[in-house]
Amino acid sequence: MGSAAAFHARPLPEPAARVVSVLEVDRPALVLGSTQPETDADAAAVAGAGAELVRRRSGGGAVLLVPGQALWVDVVVPRDDRLWDDDVHRASHWLGAAWVAALVDLGVVAEVHTGPLVRTRWSRLVCFAALGPGEVHAGGRKLVGLSQRRTRHGARFQCLVLRRWDPEPLLSVLALDAVERRQAAAELATVATGLQHPLPTLLDALLSHLPAT
Repeated sequence: MGSAAAFHARPLPEPAARVVSVLEVDRPALVLGSTQPETDADAAAVAGAGAELVRRRSGGGAVLLVPGQALWVDVVVPRDDRLWDDDVHRASHWLGAAWVAALVDLGVVAEVHTGPLVRTRWSRLVCFAALGPGEVHAGGRKLVGLSQRRTRHGARFQCLVLRRWDPEPLLSVLALDAVERRQAAAELATVATGLQHPLPTLLDALLSHLPAT
């Protein structure tokens, strides 16, 4: 439990080894994707919300982490691991499958997206507005966001589950005008959904389904 900024500043270990790291934020954080311009954030609104502005090292759009409402799980896999896949689009399918198995244990029916990236008007800006390979959805609504950072030593897969999906708090700290914010809120209302299970329960279920070495 701690700062999203400190968590995302960690380099990928060298040499890489299988490891799972879990973040529960102790303060709100707006986390931008690795290539997302900082101007996507409304700096004054971020400060007014008492939030950190953080950049992660994996791709995708922005997410808002709120204490008690978000479970962030990093999974590192080295290149010499049997789980490694040179195909970047296929590489996270196994992790998505582990999430699906964990959710089945909790009575949630979901599936892994194994097709190409599905974009929307807002997907460059908002992570949960897109559906990428390995991510988990229920009826097309994203449940588990997943991104990855690959180096010559291995890959770090970054997973996010939200207890509740409401795009408005996120949109309120992004650099949008009032019209764009209303349009985005309406169009993003049904792209994702949350999981109301206690976060430790979700984590335990996932850990029980991660492949053995």
